[in-house]
Amino acid sequence: MTAKPNLSSGRSYLAIPGPSVMPDAVLRAMHRAAPNIYAGELPDMMPKLVQDLRRVAGTADNVAMYIGNGHATWEAALANVITPGDQVLVASTGRFAHGWAETARALGASVQMIEFGMHAPLDPDQIETALRADTDGRIKAVMAVHVDTSTSIKSNIKDLRGAIDAAGHPALLMVDCIASLGCDPFLMDDWGVDVMVAASQKGLMVPPGMGFVFFSDKAARHRAARVGVSPYWDWAPRAAPGEFYQYWCGTAPTHHLYGLRAALDMIHDEGLTQVWARHARLAEAVWAACESWQEGGALNLNVPNRAHRSAAVTALSMAPPMATRLRNWTERKLGLTLGIGLGMAPPDDPAWHGFFRLGHMGHVNGHMILGLIGGIEAGMTALAVPHGGKGTAAAATVIAGV
Repeated sequence: MTAKPNLSSGRSYLAIPGPSVMPDAVLRAMHRAAPNIYAGELPDMMPKLVQDLRRVAGTADNVAMYIGNGHATWEAALANVITPGDQVLVASTGRFAHGWAETARALGASVQMIEFGMHAPLDPDQIETALRADTDGRIKAVMAVHVDTSTSIKSNIKDLRGAIDAAGHPALLMVDCIASLGCDPFLMDDWGVDVMVAASQKGLMVPPGMGFVFFSDKAARHRAARVGVSPYWDWAPRAAPGEFYQYWCGTAPTHHLYGLRAALDMIHDEGLTQVWARHARLAEAVWAACESWQEGGALNLNVPNRAHRSAAVTALSMAPPMATRLRNWTERKLGLTLGIGLGMAPPDDPAWHGFFRLGHMGHVNGHMILGLIGGIEAGMTALAVPHGGKGTAAAATVIAGV
C-alpha cells in the first residue's frame, strides 16, 4: 500500500503579514561575528543608512531608531509630543488604531475615537467636522493607520492632511505605516505628515526588533516645548547624535543594522517606484484569485473596493471553523503558513476561526504568489470548500500581463 506523500518538505513559505519573508542577502549580511561598536565599519555606515531610510519614507526630515517593535514606536512617538491631559483624535479602521489609542491612554492622553468600521477607509470629512468642533484647540494630534494589518484597509493620508488643513487646525498628523512602508506608496513630506512610525519586519524585510519614528520639524518643535521625556524615548539625541551610541541610547542592534543595510540596498537597487509597482501587481493577482473563489459563496474579501485595499496584506473570511482548517491544512500538507485573523472576533469566540489573512509584502515575486494562490486552492479543494475554481488561473492571467 502506497503511503500518501508529505509535500511540506523543503523550504517553508511564511505568507503572513509580518514578519515577512527575509531575503538571503539580509540573512547573509547578519551572519557575522560581533562588530566593534566604537569605531570602524558600523558607525561609519550610519549616515548613509539614515539617508536611505529617509528615502523610503519620502522625507528629508528626521528619523529616530529604536530597539523594539511597532508597539514601541507607538509609545516613542507619543512620548515626545503628548503631555498627560492632552487630547488626541484617533481614526479607527481596525484593531491597530485601537492599540495605538490604548498606548495614548496609558500615557495620560484623553482619546476621542471615530470609528469607520472594518470594511472601508477613514472619511476625511468626518475628521474635518470633528476638528472644526474643537474650537478651543484641545486636540493636539490626529492619529491614523495608513494600512490596518487586521482588516487590510488602506486609508488616504493625503486627503486626511487636507481635512486638517481645511479645518485650519494646528493638530499634528501622526500615521502608523508599520504594514505599508516599502509596500504601498507613502510620501511623508509631500502628504504633510508630522510623525510616522514603522518597523523592520514587514516591507523592510528585516527580522523584528527595530522600530523607526520619522518626524517633521513641526513635531520637533512640539518636543522642544515638552518637559519630562524619558532619556530612552527622547527622539532628539537619536535623530542628531553626537556619538554613535546616541542613535540607540546605548548599545546598537548590531546585526539588525547589517540586515537593514542589505535590505535598503535591495529596495533602492530595484527602485522604490518599482517596488511599489511590484507590490501592486502581485496584490492584483491575489485579489483576482480571491474574487474568483468568492463566486463559490464560501469565501469573502474583507474590503469590497479594490481602491481601499492594501498591496501588502489581504484579509479574508469564511464560515468558521473553515479558515482555521484551511490554515492548518496548508501548513501541514504544503509548508505554507497563512496568517491568522486579528481583531475581527475575540480569540475565545468560535467566530475567530472564520478569519485569515495573506501577507504579500516585502521579498515576494510572481512565482511565490502563484504558489500561495495554488496552495490555497488546493486546500479548498481538499477540504471541499465551495469556491470558484479558477482562482489560480485568474492570478496567472494578471501576472502574465507584465
